[in-house]
Amino acid sequence: MKLSILGCYAATPRTLTHPTAQVLELKNHLFLIDCGEGTQVQLRKYKIKFSRICHVFISHLHGDHFFGLPGLISTFRLLGREKELHIYGPKGIKEAITLMLKLGNSWTNYPLIFHELTASTPQRIFEDDQVYVETLPLDHRVYTNGFLFHEKIGQRKLNMDAVGKYKVDMAYFRKIKSGEDITLDNGQVVPNRELTFDPPKPWNYAYCSDTAYKPDLVSALRDMRVLYHEATFLETEAHLAEKTRHSTAKQAARIARDASVETLILGHFSTRYKDISSFADEARPIFQDVLLADDGRQFEF
Repeated sequence: MKLSILGCYAATPRTLTHPTAQVLELKNHLFLIDCGEGTQVQLRKYKIKFSRICHVFISHLHGDHFFGLPGLISTFRLLGREKELHIYGPKGIKEAITLMLKLGNSWTNYPLIFHELTASTPQRIFEDDQVYVETLPLDHRVYTNGFLFHEKIGQRKLNMDAVGKYKVDMAYFRKIKSGEDITLDNGQVVPNRELTFDPPKPWNYAYCSDTAYKPDLVSALRDMRVLYHEATFLETEAHLAEKTRHSTAKQAARIARDASVETLILGHFSTRYKDISSFADEARPIFQDVLLADDGRQFEF
């Protein structure tokens, strides 16, 4: 699993920082998560292949999370894209994007498929044979979702010593890896647990976009391997976090600790702060395994 941060700062623009956008690589998928202004430039800068992006997940309709989408859609058109682009986001995103395309007389020459979200409870919105994606309703000033990306459990791993011991024919390997017991030619049944090892623990990733401190997220985030949680403010500005429906680094750390996640990544920093290391300093006394997002930073797990 690989996470590329294209932008991780709050709405106020600066020349050296970018608003929210990131790319998650999971089981050969490239998922674009939020698409703030300048996302396509960041994709170019960090050499992420446009053509591999088929699914875009927009958390909410604040500009620093989706104003880059019309430009990206238009660029796909200029590059001669033919395959479908699926966009998952709040109700209204289709109207916003198609109006701009209409007024600019720049309809796409590829299928643009919108999946508008309205539910206030978690929903599974994408699934194939390798991964699935669920929504995570958040608490912000407008309708907002986080997203949970799950890798499905893989096949069991062959124990070649045991396979050799029982002289199991290669023709049975697929069944064994699928979890089936095997009956040998002499009628002996060999339990699957003797022939295989457990598959690797699947990766998963939780993206908590703009949200007020919301302790009831803990149950949905329980035992997630990697959690990205917004930390717009430090605790000294907790009053602003409450007013704007954002979180502090300390609050994000509490969520990670209580949910027993493995790793916490903090992001969506207010541009009022000159040194983002203070966010880690504030979070680590509560939750030790803290990483800081930053524009251009890549995490490989």
